Amino acid sequence: MTTIDQIRDRLDEVIVPYVIRSLANMNLIRDISINGGTAAITIASTALDETAQQWIKDKIREALAGLEDIKQVEVTFNEARPADLNRIGKVIAIMSGKGGVGKSLVASLTAIALRRRGLEVGILDADITGPSIPKMFGIIDRPGGNEQGLLPVTSKSGIAVMSINLLLPEEDEAVIWRGPLIGKAITQFWEDVVWGNLDYLIVDLPPGTADAPLTVMQTLPISGVIVVFTPQDLTAMIVRKAVKMAQQMNKKVLGVVENMSYLYLKDLDRKIEIFGKSRGAEMAAAAHAPLLGQIPVDPELAALCDSGQIERYDSDFIRSVGDALAVTA
Repeated sequence: MTTIDQIRDRLDEVIVPYVIRSLANMNLIRDISINGGTAAITIASTALDETAQQWIKDKIREALAGLEDIKQVEVTFNEARPADLNRIGKVIAIMSGKGGVGKSLVASLTAIALRRRGLEVGILDADITGPSIPKMFGIIDRPGGNEQGLLPVTSKSGIAVMSINLLLPEEDEAVIWRGPLIGKAITQFWEDVVWGNLDYLIVDLPPGTADAPLTVMQTLPISGVIVVFTPQDLTAMIVRKAVKMAQQMNKKVLGVVENMSYLYLKDLDRKIEIFGKSRGAEMAAAAHAPLLGQIPVDPELAALCDSGQIERYDSDFIRSVGDALAVTA
């Protein structure tokens, strides 16, 4: 006799359009019941347009067709808030005291590191006026959705991404908004996007300590913060500003990451500190947190980012940061 668990297993095979993740992974299955020979399935309609709903209905019937004692399959949809569907384990904010230090790069590599550990990962690109995440991942698809919410776009390796650039008519269109409107957009990316089940959500913060980072700190349940810096003279002061903001907001600093730490010359097997002596140990001490890694100036990485293939990159940082977060987060 068919059980609800058997039906649930079959439904794991049904993929949600746009995000290319299963119904279970998106937490859209609201109810399953069996009455005689009829299986009744209730699915959340949140962010699913009519075409997506019909697709899901057809695929559910196909998935359950092989169950001998199920003669009829009834699929209904009901409304639900994205917040009721989202089950997010840890939210990690990537921040910096100033722009241009590679914060979005670190956010992307951190997400890739966690994904390679077999975890479900998403990236919320909160850098509204300087979004670069979609470009690095080669994402050009627009998010699906309806009046109830939006679906993130999934990268090649299965990382869920939401960014303002995915909603603009052209990727190079400028976002000329004042602080309150930027804060509202960030809040909507948290409240109105169906993230589903995630182990980690990585938030790429805008640089600095003004309105937008403050909105994230106050609105999202941040588990911890990673501070990004480069080895230059003003770094100490800037890192301390970012660290103090996190501490004043009662957010744990999980660690610091030094970007552009050195240039490695393979033929000479030599590291050249082109932006000055590494300050990783000093900044870790200032943050009272571990140095999670040092990212070199790497032409290969730059080329992969420019071509939208960052997920192909491999490095010591990617291999180590996932392990470090598993301990510190």
